[in-house]
Amino acid sequence: MAPPRSNSLQRRPKCPTDLNARAGERRGRPKGVIFDIGRVIVALNLNRAFAPIAAEIRDNDGSAQRLSPEDVWKIIYEDERWPDWQEGRLSPREWHEHLMRRLKLSLTYAQFREAWNLVLDPQTILSDELFAKLSGRCRLALLSNTDPLHVEALEERFTFSRHFPVRIYSCSVGASKPSAAIYRAALERLGISASEALYVDDIQEFVDVARGLGLDAIRFESRGGLEDHLRKRDLL
Repeated sequence: MAPPRSNSLQRRPKCPTDLNARAGERRGRPKGVIFDIGRVIVALNLNRAFAPIAAEIRDNDGSAQRLSPEDVWKIIYEDERWPDWQEGRLSPREWHEHLMRRLKLSLTYAQFREAWNLVLDPQTILSDELFAKLSGRCRLALLSNTDPLHVEALEERFTFSRHFPVRIYSCSVGASKPSAAIYRAALERLGISASEALYVDDIQEFVDVARGLGLDAIRFESRGGLEDHLRKRDLL
């Protein structure tokens, strides 16, 4: 998906009660709710995806580098081609070839693709039942910094996307959070104004950007906390 501080692979520390979130409750029922995916709907497992890759990385003398999955992830998201991958300017095969050179690995494309998608935990955080209830009271959209391989896996392996007629992926629109362009793309596709939308993300930076654009926005910390916010906005 995207790097810490600009994606859903890393949480921020808990913060005090948010006055902006309380202000959002006074707006009334939103016409649309926009959800981030990683660590909001789908749990992410770095160890499962990158431990096998880390085990294969060698020094020039052939000895193992003993990298952790987090070390491998840091190398990847700090790579200069990462924005091109996230925003659709590299194909999956080009990304595979680039990383194999970068990490000095010889995984086939099929092996790499399988490992890359293992980061997506099959057990979702939020249920289809919740989205079914919400879809009867508002319009729903997905908004995620993500790549073509993860998009394919998300739509093939999970059922929640059926509740989201609007799906905005950074690799499809050529922009990623925190760019205002990707938020505006979601609003345009939903056919609503910023003041009529609620945005849900686990990254505070992205929540703050949404608020700056005029959306009501809340930081996701737990399913129970989210449901409390939704009830206060007359969505449940």
